[in-house]
Amino acid sequence: MAVSRADREYLSRCVELAGEAVKNGDAPFGSVLVDADGTVLFEDRNRTGDGDATRHPEFAIAQWAVANLAPDRRVRTTVYTSGEHCAMCAAAHAWVGLGRIVYASSVAQLTEWLTELNVPTAPVAPLPITAVAPKVVVDGPAPEFEDDLKALFRARYQRRGDS
Repeated sequence: MAVSRADREYLSRCVELAGEAVKNGDAPFGSVLVDADGTVLFEDRNRTGDGDATRHPEFAIAQWAVANLAPDRRVRTTVYTSGEHCAMCAAAHAWVGLGRIVYASSVAQLTEWLTELNVPTAPVAPLPITAVAPKVVVDGPAPEFEDDLKALFRARYQRRGDS
């Protein structure tokens, strides 16, 4: 399934959340969990600025879903996210049995942007979701968000002096 117009609306919210993350000193990631009827169930932004590198919004979604949704509801959800899940979040997504993932920017794009900004590499390999969770249905990237997301990464890392 390709990224639809409805998908783009949820992805737009993810980009807004990524912007909120940057304003709060965090890396630009935002995610939204949507049920089969299109209702937003949960949303969050990256919160790693406090030193806990596991506070990704996709991971928070997995934790929220386990606490609040039965397995038969989890599998019918869609996770929208500004950036393709990292290996930790992809594994959490698969382990808790969430449904489809739609992302605005890919791991490959992120790797390219961070290299351009001279940001040190992460301690976890930059793998595509399907390498970690091969049974998850995944769609993305959505090219219309590339410039905005790249600008958020530039703002985040140039402001901190990390580049």
